[in-house]
Amino acid sequence: MWWSNNEQRKQQKETIKNIIKRTKLTEKTAQTATSSAETPPGLSHSLPTSATYSEATARTRAPSIDSQHSTSYDFNQPLTHDYYDYHPHIASPPYDTNAHYQPFPSTPYEVDIKTERQMFVNDIPTRRDSSISTFSTYQPPPSQPTLPSFPEDDWINESIYNTGDMFSGEEGLDLDFFDFSHGNPQSSQQALIQVDDCDRPLLDHFIDNVLRLIFPILEVNQHGSARSEVILPALESNRCYLHCCLSVSAIHLKSTRGLQGEQIDNDILRHRCATITELCGALNNDSNHLQILEATLGMIFFQCSVGRPSDALPDVPWHAHFEAATSLVRKLELPHAMIHDNSAQLHPPFNMTLASWIDILGATMLGRSPQFADTYREKNQSGSTSGLCELMGCEDSMMYLISEIACLDALKLANGINDMQLCQLIGSLGKSLDTTEVPPESLTWPCSSTGAIRPKQLSRNMTAIFRVAARIYLCSLVPHTSKEDPTMQNLIERFVAILPLIPYGPDGFDRSIVWPLLIAGSQSTSRSIFRQALAERMASLGEHAEFGSFGRMVRLLQEVWCQSDEADRAESGQNVHWRDVMQQKGWDFLLI
Repeated sequence: MWWSNNEQRKQQKETIKNIIKRTKLTEKTAQTATSSAETPPGLSHSLPTSATYSEATARTRAPSIDSQHSTSYDFNQPLTHDYYDYHPHIASPPYDTNAHYQPFPSTPYEVDIKTERQMFVNDIPTRRDSSISTFSTYQPPPSQPTLPSFPEDDWINESIYNTGDMFSGEEGLDLDFFDFSHGNPQSSQQALIQVDDCDRPLLDHFIDNVLRLIFPILEVNQHGSARSEVILPALESNRCYLHCCLSVSAIHLKSTRGLQGEQIDNDILRHRCATITELCGALNNDSNHLQILEATLGMIFFQCSVGRPSDALPDVPWHAHFEAATSLVRKLELPHAMIHDNSAQLHPPFNMTLASWIDILGATMLGRSPQFADTYREKNQSGSTSGLCELMGCEDSMMYLISEIACLDALKLANGINDMQLCQLIGSLGKSLDTTEVPPESLTWPCSSTGAIRPKQLSRNMTAIFRVAARIYLCSLVPHTSKEDPTMQNLIERFVAILPLIPYGPDGFDRSIVWPLLIAGSQSTSRSIFRQALAERMASLGEHAEFGSFGRMVRLLQEVWCQSDEADRAESGQNVHWRDVMQQKGWDFLLI
């Protein structure tokens, strides 16, 4: 047989090459004859069919004889996943219109590729495999392989991803904005994640189906960073974080596929308990504070992307986890670092930015002041960034003002202020919100003509949504206010008018504006156009509207509307607050 040794394989290769050459010569002769018969221009230049080169393209050589184990393969290799195999919201570049692409040559080039694989055990080489594959390509070989690349070779970055065609003239994205806890991305594009065989399906499901749900805005602003610089490195190096992600994966599997039974519940609880055990062990050792903070924030935040409102398995409330996270943030002196660097801070610590997001909006869930309100106040006065806009879409200054409103809300609940002082502070915060307003014509559809997301326009639209929600939240603090007040209803109408500027559907960003939807929805009446607008967004999301924070927000609003509409029919004049409904139902939701 021709593949039994190298010499016979070489002879077979030469035979096939000769066959291809003769075939090409025959085709060229026929093509010349056809052209001389006044064939219309263009028809004689059609590309060859796939069958023409079936012999040349369908050949792959067997492993060479210098392989010690050429007929076997090690199926016990560590599970690997590519860092960059998923990039949502990136439109395909217009390759066919690029000037660098010239017509294909009439004859394909034949390329031989030799692949070698060597395995080491305790740094001792134990096995070596090699194989040679042959295929045809229309890409010409370089004229001088030793010459440096030409500047034109960078057209993919310069002509596609950094041009107005892709992002409609917006300035380039800062791919090094955050200071990630894992430093620079690894040089290898492979992430080796050690996991038990029984948990590999959970890890696969997390990477393939859950990971893309977690940081959609960060993915738009810094393509691939959520995957390559946050989650996959943590899965490699942080066992506590890994158990957290496996638990979240099991929750997502159970909710999306309707799995029932002890096995899936045991997977959820097993990894949930393993996460807590790892955390407690690290806390007792008073070590690895950054890894503990990373895992703790993951336990809080990842739950916002998965699960149903009806999930009943025992779990630690998110705010209990956040108390531990707050202690770790202070121990690591992250607030001090952000204030100390202030306007010169070009790379905010990612974990501090994520903690700030949870802190500000989570405080509104509990009716408390944010833990780091003083930090946000100082950064607002200095005009410096915390990275919130790049992470969750709303500009930092707006989030700082929401923190101030949450502080006022907590002060009102604690009866620490009289009505006159309250109204004065409400008026002052209202003026601060006025300074952040933008011209209406600046709010446009955030997708370019190619369908690509324009990150800065998306952020501008999302900030406008958060701004109106912040006004609604602030007006709800006015003594004796009612959702029937004309001012409140005008704000609801403004909210609904801006809502279409947020892309909708499974690949849209409805799940990134859960908090504004909650605030606006809680003040909508049975006659409000908001309810119809929300129903349309839910329909566009399909089954995705039932999961994560969005599904919990919808469930909460449905209960608020049920009680509120009943109170309106009874003309009791009662204002039903969404926090009271959560307390009645025993719900500890973090709706961000």
